[in-house]
Amino acid sequence: MTTTRWSSVDLALLVLRVGIGISFVYVYGWAKISGGPGQWADLGQNMALFGITFWPTFWGFMAAATEFVGGLCLMLGLLFRPVLGLLLVVMAVAFASHIAAGEGPWHATEMATVFVALLLTGPGRYSLDALIFSSDE
Repeated sequence: MTTTRWSSVDLALLVLRVGIGISFVYVYGWAKISGGPGQWADLGQNMALFGITFWPTFWGFMAAATEFVGGLCLMLGLLFRPVLGLLLVVMAVAFASHIAAGEGPWHATEMATVFVALLLTGPGRYSLDALIFSSDE
């Protein structure tokens, strides 16, 4: 099999998806999911920056679940664009919370940039979305 430019791009997208997905599953998502309700409530308090002060435990759990499940979906290329949309919302909240705390929002900014680029490119040929939703008839 000869390697074409497009197969190289698809392979690069796979490597990027898996690498970023592993970070979100094991480093960010799992740490927050396994932290339990106390950590979820602390995390969910960040929604107050947007005037949402009810159900902080719910919002914190949703952020943790988005990072964990979203990371898995990112690796697999499954429900790719909806998952990236949810991850971008989490990065927007992370950005705002870091700014409010007087910290640099660099990681949230970097990840949001990667997510926007992936949103524009799509998951590539080596993804479950390509397998499931392919119109090669």
